[in-house]
This record gives sequence, structure tokens and C-alpha cells, in this order.
Amino acid sequence: MEKERSAEGRLVDGLTIFLTNKECPWRCLMCDLWQNTLNESVPAGAVVDQIDHALGQAEKELGSLAKLHQVKLYNAGSFFDEKAIPSSEDKKIAKRLAKYERVIVECHPALVGERCLRFNDTIPGKLEVALGLETVHPEALAKLNKRVSLDDFSAAASLLEKNQIDLRSFVLLQPPFVLENESVEWAKRSVDFSIDCGASVSCIIPTRTGNGAMDTLAKAGKFHEPTLGQLEDAMDATIGSPNHRVFADLWDLKRFSKCPICFDARRSRLEEINNSQVPLDKIDCACCH
Repeated sequence: MEKERSAEGRLVDGLTIFLTNKECPWRCLMCDLWQNTLNESVPAGAVVDQIDHALGQAEKELGSLAKLHQVKLYNAGSFFDEKAIPSSEDKKIAKRLAKYERVIVECHPALVGERCLRFNDTIPGKLEVALGLETVHPEALAKLNKRVSLDDFSAAASLLEKNQIDLRSFVLLQPPFVLENESVEWAKRSVDFSIDCGASVSCIIPTRTGNGAMDTLAKAGKFHEPTLGQLEDAMDATIGSPNHRVFADLWDLKRFSKCPICFDARRSRLEEINNSQVPLDKIDCACCH
């Protein structure tokens, strides 16, 4: 369960459902989501069963699903990957989610096509597709093994906009091959590119170790995790654009902090910025000077 500032400016209740399915075929360098995937495609009905289970758990927690405004279907890969989520399940999935104002799915830009448009036609609410832009740094993007160019991203975004489907963009803060002292600026440039592509949301995600490949780069001195201060700087540099919301990914945030004294206050500040979409004064901590 989570709250999120909507495009209309309301703070709405949402549910994120993490679907279990086959591993993503792209295997991006920085991704650790493969650790929670399957070796084979799921059988018919499995995805719908997972959604039913998650909605049932949410109903127990909330007392009523009427409080939910949006549902995110995240699946460690691409929603429109036939081997991950069979297209034969789309209408059943859409039926389960018919009562919600907004349905958000994630996808690789290469798979934004006819299936996406058909799925959009089956849901009464607004469809939003989350695409991993990662970074507009040309050298870094090419080395992430995502096998996508900025032109590919722009083309997928254009198709979504043409069909009145909202776009959410994932932006990495300090991915490998981006210099630490330039990482905030590249995150800002990436958010700016998202805005130019018509995205209504950008999510800034601190890049981390933990998937094996990133740990190897870190041991070789070729990657360092960003600091909490860098995430704050990236948010301060990007928040406040008209008709565009920017969210900081706060999962496991403490790992990026070196000061236990100010951490809680700084986390609360980022939470408030996420919720209000309004810039706030930074936390002044004597220990951090």
C-alpha cells in the first residue's frame, strides 16, 4: 500500500502488486529483479490468481477496496512480454482492475506496440506505462545492456502519447560509467528528456549493488553507490516542473546515509516532497558539515 500524488493533484491510495513470472530477457547490467523470477513461463491463470490474492490481502488491510484509486502491476520485466504474462490473460486482468482510476504497468520500450494499445482499450480507467529510461548519458546507456537508444525510448513515448496513454519514466541516479561529480546533473538531464518525451512522472532511483555484476564493478572501483545527499540534490534540481511529478525511490534508503542523527528527518523531507511536489528547505545537520 502507498500514497502518491496524482496528476490531478490529489494524494491517492494505491496498491503495488509484484507479479511472479519468467525472468526478463534483457538482463540489464544494474538490475537485481531477476532474483525473484522463474525459469519458465507461468501457466494460464497464474497471473490472475496472483492479482486476486493481492487484492484480497489489500481488502483485509483496508476493509474495502473502494479506497484504492490506482494499481501498479510490476513484474521484474515487461508486462507486454508474451513469455512473462501471456496476452490471453489480458482481458481477465483488465476485468479485475476495471474499478480503478489508473492502472500502471512496466515495460521495455521495445515492447510498446499493438498489445499495449489493445490492453488500453480493455480497461475503463487510465493506463500508464512505466519505461526505464535509466540515463541519457550516451556512453553509460550503451553499456547497461538494456539494448535501447534514446530514439527507441522517444518512439515508444510518442506512440503512448498518440494513443492518450500516460508515461512514467525510471531514471537512475549514478549508474555505472557516470562520474560521481556529474551524476546529479545527468539525472536532471534525464528527467528533462522524460519531460520532452511527454512523461507525466519521473522516478529517480539510486543505483545500488546487490546483483553480482554491480558488486564486481564496485570491487574494481568502477562503481560507487550514490549518497543520500546526491538523491536530495537530484530531487531539488528536478521538482516543480509544470504538469510533471518527480518521485524519489525511498526503498532501503538508509544504506545511502552516513549520518544516523539526521537520517529520519531527511527521509521525512523526501517523503513530503514526494507527497506535495513542492520544494522544501534542506535539513541542516552539524555532523554532516
